[in-house]
Amino acid sequence: MEKTTIQVSSDTLERLKMFKQHERDSYDVTLNILLDETEEDVLSEEEIEDIKIALEEVKRGEVYPIEDVARELGVKLE
Repeated sequence: MEKTTIQVSSDTLERLKMFKQHERDSYDVTLNILLDETEEDVLSEEEIEDIKIALEEVKRGEVYPIEDVARELGVKLE
């Protein structure tokens, strides 16, 4: 793997240190973990469209009480 040097401020370095899962982790490992988590949090266009549709359904009152859904699924609410 080719390595490179990046410049970060001392404040950024301190923040990065806080994100290390293990003290011996390299900053490369730490940055990749953070980047992977960030990529997972990004919604796809399809997910965004599904949310828009669901919000419209709620606005039109096309919803069911949670008790009805739980009963239908055989789930006991506490």
